[in-house]
Amino acid sequence: MTLPQRVAHILRHGLAALHPCVYGELGAKGAIEGIAADLEKEVALLCPDRDAKEIVSAFVARLPEVRRLVETDIDAAYDGDPAATSRMEVVMSYPGLYATTIHRMAHELYRLKVPVVPRVMSEIAHSKTGIDIHPGATIGERFFIDHGTGVVIGETCVIGRNVRLYQGVTLGGLSFDKDSSGALVKGLKRHPNIEDNVVIYANATILGGGTTIGHDSEIGGNVWIKDSVPPFSRVYNKPPAPVIKTIS
Repeated sequence: MTLPQRVAHILRHGLAALHPCVYGELGAKGAIEGIAADLEKEVALLCPDRDAKEIVSAFVARLPEVRRLVETDIDAAYDGDPAATSRMEVVMSYPGLYATTIHRMAHELYRLKVPVVPRVMSEIAHSKTGIDIHPGATIGERFFIDHGTGVVIGETCVIGRNVRLYQGVTLGGLSFDKDSSGALVKGLKRHPNIEDNVVIYANATILGGGTTIGHDSEIGGNVWIKDSVPPFSRVYNKPPAPVIKTIS
């Protein structure tokens, strides 16, 4: 079994633990035990110089908070989508929730400096949903990705609470610094900050580590932003001037 296959197996346990409304509390308890046992083996292989049990214990200790955040994401999707008929529908069928749930687990492993596994987790979600969230991105509660295909969220992006994105949104890097030998400098802030209560519509592109979208702003579709936007802003492109002719 390859590493991605093993991580996918671990994720099945993790999703069971975080979605008790589907699996039930007893199933969640067993799932947490399963994810801990499986993850410990992988961490021991990838981090032979570290205490795998300690790392996994720290991860499991964070799962209640992760679960709380996921529940706020479920609420945000249900409250924000008029097509959602129930929270169960959101849990069972919304790709944005699937990608966000996996991200929230991967982010905790990323914070614990576990190599490879968090990135494999994000790529499993990416392959299933078309939503690419780097495990390093920091995302607040009540996060909702509607539709979702083509969304990209970079490693150093910081997103506040109650933020909604639509399909095709890119929160990316503007440029990459290089050292004297021409190699890329790692670990710099490259991706934007999105403050609380922001809506970003389809195919908007927001770039740069120095770029901040102020709270309570609305970013229209297809805009290209590389400068900060103050709070309570509405940003749109000028509407096109289509030519409409009747066919006789």
